[in-house]
Parts: sequence; C-alpha cells; structure tokens
Amino acid sequence: MKKLIPVTGAALALLTLGVALAQGNAFLTIGSGSTTGVYFPVATGMAKMVNDAGTGVRANARSTGGSVFNMNALATGELDMAIVQNDIAFYSYKGSGIQAFEGKANNKVRTLAVLYPEVLHVIARKDAKISSIADLKGKRVVIGDLGSGTEQTARQVLEAYGLKFEDLGQALRVSPAQGISLMQDKRADALFYTVGVGASAISQIAQTVDVSLVPVAGNQASALIKKYPFYVRYNIPAKSYKGVGATVPGVAVQATLVASSSVSDDTVYKAMKAIFANTASVKAIHPALNTSFSNASAVKGVPAPLHPGAVKFWKEQGLNVK
Repeated sequence: MKKLIPVTGAALALLTLGVALAQGNAFLTIGSGSTTGVYFPVATGMAKMVNDAGTGVRANARSTGGSVFNMNALATGELDMAIVQNDIAFYSYKGSGIQAFEGKANNKVRTLAVLYPEVLHVIARKDAKISSIADLKGKRVVIGDLGSGTEQTARQVLEAYGLKFEDLGQALRVSPAQGISLMQDKRADALFYTVGVGASAISQIAQTVDVSLVPVAGNQASALIKKYPFYVRYNIPAKSYKGVGATVPGVAVQATLVASSSVSDDTVYKAMKAIFANTASVKAIHPALNTSFSNASAVKGVPAPLHPGAVKFWKEQGLNVK
C-alpha cells in the first residue's frame, strides 16, 4: 500500500504553478494584505475572475503585510501584481518619500487601475478619552503592521498634529487581527488602519468594544493634503459601524492595482479583460468597489505609468490613455 504524503499550502501553490506552466499558461501572484482587510477579498475575487475567464492566464491571491511589502516584493519578482496605496506605489517608483525606498527607485512599477478610496480609520476605545489625534500622545496605539501602508499613513497624520511615534506611550506594530485583540483586551487605546469603509476588522472591534472614530479635519487635514497630495478629504458616513452615529471627517488615499513591467503585455491585457470588462462584476467583488469604481476613475491619479497591456485594454473601453 502506497503511503500518501500530505500536501502543504506552499507545496500546493508550487504544484499549481507547475501545472500552469506545463500547460503553457501564464501564472500571476497577486499581493494583497491582511485577511481581515479589503485588499485580500478584492485580490481573491480578481484572481477568480482571471481563472474563470479561461484565457490561459492563471492567478492566485496572497495575503501579505501590506503596501510597502508588496512594492518590495514586486521589485524582487516575488509578486507579479499587487493592490497597494497609490502614495506608496509612487514613493517606490520614485525611490524617495519613505525610508524603505530611498535610493531604490523601482522603474518597473506599472499601474493597471485605481480601485477605491482607502480611508484612514483612527478608532479609539471610549474609555481612553481620545477625541482628537493630539490626544494620542502618551497612549498605546496600534500603528499598523511593519511594512504596511497604514504605518506610513499613521506617521504622516501624527506629523500633521505635531507628534511622532516616539510621543506615543507605545507604538504597536502588529497586524490588524492582533490589533483587534489588543483593543478588546484593553492593551491598546487606539488603532490606525487605512482601509476601505466597511472593513471586517473595524466592524469586529465596533461590535465588541465601545469605540469612537477620531476625526482628521481642519487645519491639520489641510496641511497634510498640501504636503502629501495623494490624500483627499473623505467623510466616513454615519452608521458605517456600530456606535458611529454621525459623519466623521477624515482623509483617504486610493487603493490601486499595480504590476511589474516584467509581466508581458499580453498577460496583463488578458487579466485586465477578465477583471474589468464588466463593471458590474467589478463592483460585485466588494462594497468598497461598489460605491466608487468606474472606468473613468480607474485611470485618474495613477501613481506610475500605465502598463502597455492596461493601455490597450482601457483604449478599447473608450478612454484616452497612453
């Protein structure tokens, strides 16, 4: 009797890649973010659309540490595509703006589509008595996973209020899932998370802890947008989460699908057609896309040049791009 050897997740991914290559298929690994955020379900939905199209392109979504990790992984070839904050993609392309990319410009970054607003959520336990970003001084604050776009956003927003990470009681660099636990266990007073409205991580905290959303507004928001023009004002609607009874003013960046120029024009074109040919199907992937995505918005505010495969696709959709 032959002994069956268990197949691990990594081995299964390699096996899938091997089968795809043996069949002459192109294979795409799409980087996302935490499984509790919006990137992962969006990337998973897109990968399924690519696979279902039957064009000879296969794809899988991979959970990662977030935008900064994704851009570095694109540079090394570990990822083929990724969903990232548009500001982080720009900094990577230029090789400046944040320490992780200084002097390491990645001129292979190419934009495929701008997807939806990524809103900065600053959620605080009500018993921590935090009503302003300035009140975070001396508090225990989850600032995002190491290498995430959230960590960079937290740094810039605190700066607008005259604060640094060193001014916090504790700067907790953990995943969103760990951040939820810290908030629930009263080991964290507040949490930064740059994510689409309706993210499960924020909903989970709001369902289990008495919390409030901290606004980013006024002169501080104006200064932030002036210095970092990728930010836009964005109001988080009332009742987006349990206990949030009024609209909360804030800021947002844009979630963007990017790829490496190493991915062939034909592969990108086929993937684009599989994902974006039907706008209704794109909107059905996740509520964050449903309320904001359109073909016109997909090519506005791009952080790096469009991939030639994307240019071909968007031109077929009647857009004036190059």
